[in-house]
Amino acid sequence: MQMGINLSENRSFPQQVKTAGILFLPVVLFLIPFDWLVKQHSICLFKCITGKECYGCGMTRALLSAMHFRVSDAYHYNKLFIVVLPLLALVWVKAVIRLLNKA
Repeated sequence: MQMGINLSENRSFPQQVKTAGILFLPVVLFLIPFDWLVKQHSICLFKCITGKECYGCGMTRALLSAMHFRVSDAYHYNKLFIVVLPLLALVWVKAVIRLLNKA
């Protein structure tokens, strides 16, 4: 008799991984060292070509600043985080509710 684990037979395993990933996403983002992120170069194509910032430039730094309760820094990086952060939180809560209702 052959003994082995076949993940395709366990259909709930991918769902459990997806649920855990979505639940822990804010924790993982919070654990990203903010000082490391600030020192990184911009990957914005618009900024690299024109030298000017687009409307999305600084959004990642702004969102992570807000997650670390540095609201004034977040506002400095990108003022639109005031709109984007609540929308992302709403999308995250809806995804968590949807996943937990399936379980």
